[in-house]
Amino acid sequence: MATKKRRRGAVSAVLIAVTAVLGIGLYWFQPWKLWQDDTVREALPVAGPAPASSRSAPAGPRTVAEGALISHEHTTTGTARIIRLPDGSHTLRLEGLDTSSGPDLRVWITDAPVKEGTAGWRVFDDGKHLSLGRLKGNKGDQNYPIPAGVDPAEYTSITIWCDRFDVSFGAAPLTAV
Repeated sequence: MATKKRRRGAVSAVLIAVTAVLGIGLYWFQPWKLWQDDTVREALPVAGPAPASSRSAPAGPRTVAEGALISHEHTTTGTARIIRLPDGSHTLRLEGLDTSSGPDLRVWITDAPVKEGTAGWRVFDDGKHLSLGRLKGNKGDQNYPIPAGVDPAEYTSITIWCDRFDVSFGAAPLTAV
């Protein structure tokens, strides 16, 4: 009888441990996000009028750098553009973005080279990088303001970065226009 009780207690302990590990694993990996899409359709940002000291500045937004997104850990397509607004501020714009959802995705501008294949998955946190915030959605058009005082010319690429697993979902080299 005591053996039966011990066996039941052991089975219960194993079931509790398996349930805890499964719960933690589901929270950490969030596999359901692979089948969820969040589409964002933001318009091109419009800033206030240009300051009087820069009357020669263009009247509307102007692309200063751009590049096509390539896939890394997950299939990723679209275009990244750094746009200078009439007031002198800059915004990173993702257009036609299509990637997977994932846990803790961020948009970074970096000075890392964009490499194809698995060689490019983990290079973006090795050098200079700046997080522009959480990825707003895994599909569509979206804008990420670049903070004042940051020189976009110091950054040569962008990445959709999974902070939880330290891996790039996709990236784009930025070429001056």
